[in-house]
Parts: sequence; structure tokens; C-alpha cells
Amino acid sequence: PLHTRPGPQDVYTGRTTNWPMVLAETALVVPLIGFSLTSRSDSTVAVAVPYAVVAVLLLVNVLTATNVRTTVGPNGVAVRFGVVGWPRATYALDDIRSAEVIDLPWWAVVFGFWWTPRRTCFTVRSGPTLRLTLGSGRTVTISVPGPDAAVATLARARVP
Repeated sequence: PLHTRPGPQDVYTGRTTNWPMVLAETALVVPLIGFSLTSRSDSTVAVAVPYAVVAVLLLVNVLTATNVRTTVGPNGVAVRFGVVGWPRATYALDDIRSAEVIDLPWWAVVFGFWWTPRRTCFTVRSGPTLRLTLGSGRTVTISVPGPDAAVATLARARVP
């Protein structure tokens, strides 16, 4: 859903979820649990532990890396990832040099949170995406359902 509240204090909020990724990861976890329960071995623990570790990692990924919630307004841009809202980041309006809509190709999507010295990505899908350039030169790429509305809200927030 796309929400903007017009007026002197415009606020844009958006949430993007990668449902195919959620379904694929769920489809992987169920057989892993089944294999670990039906495995015949001298040491059930030795067989069950690797499956349990993979299942826990997939569950953590589903909880933290399958959706992005973004708020844009007079305070800047706030990004929260996953069901639990972590990792999270806030970019003050004064720290943002520019904002634009880019078309993120499928091969450039990191499907989650990615940090390097020059860029940060909060992406869960390809297509139109919000790209911020900070005063430091760092780029921040965020999957949002309406990047045009997010850029317009940010532009209105800069007007005194």
C-alpha cells in the first residue's frame, strides 16, 4: 500500500514484500525439517543439527530480509527491514544530497540488506527503486512501492 499525507508536513510510507522469496524459503524449510525427522542414522543428533541450523538461518532470513518498510518526510528517510524491523537505518534530510528513481535490474538485486564502503542496499525486488545519494557520496538503494511518490515527498520536505 502507498500512503502519502498532503500538506506542509508530507509523509510517505511504503512497504515492499518479496512474496516469492518468502514462499521459496518456506518451501525449503519444510522438507529440511522432514528429512531431519525421518533420517535413519546411528547418531540422530549428528544428522539433526545441520538441518536445524539451516532451518534457523532460513527462518531468520524470512523474519529480517523479506520486506522493507520506508518512511519519508520532514525528518528524512527511515528504513526498517523485516518483520522485526531490523536492521534499520535513518538518514537525516540534511545528509541527503539527492534522491532519484532508478530501474533496478533483476541481476543487481541483493535480496536483503547489503553494506559496502560506498553503498547500502535495502532491496527485495527489481524494478523502480528509490536511490539516495548522501553528502558523503554514499548511495542508498531502497525498494519502495512508489519511488516517485517518495522522491516527491522528499523534495517537498526540503522546501522551507
